[in-house]
Amino acid sequence: MNGVMNSASKTMSSLKRCTDEVVRFRDERDWKQFHTSKDMLLSLYLEVAELGEHLQWKTEAEFETWLSNNRAVFGEELADIFYWVLLIAHDTGVDLEKAFESKMGRNRSKYPVDEARGKKLKYTHYSK
Repeated sequence: MNGVMNSASKTMSSLKRCTDEVVRFRDERDWKQFHTSKDMLLSLYLEVAELGEHLQWKTEAEFETWLSNNRAVFGEELADIFYWVLLIAHDTGVDLEKAFESKMGRNRSKYPVDEARGKKLKYTHYSK
């Protein structure tokens, strides 16, 4: 368990470094004045849509072929999404580490392994 905690600590210190970097990037350019909650969320939605464009109209096999040739492009789109998630969390005072841990705990409760393994059903369809 100690190794898991050390790994989590390293990951979360990386998360803080990433947050610090995007905030510094934004603040050096004096862009915070444009970053209303609405506009940051719209920017996040737009970046997710850009990611989705790479899947649009492709079969799974076509997407896998595209991805094998364009992994860096796909990664950049994911990084754009990550940028906005970090800024939104920072500016709204959300501790992403705590929020993630809490959400995963709820997900584990809603989707117990013995009921969810190999099923695509929403938790409300399980026999509880």
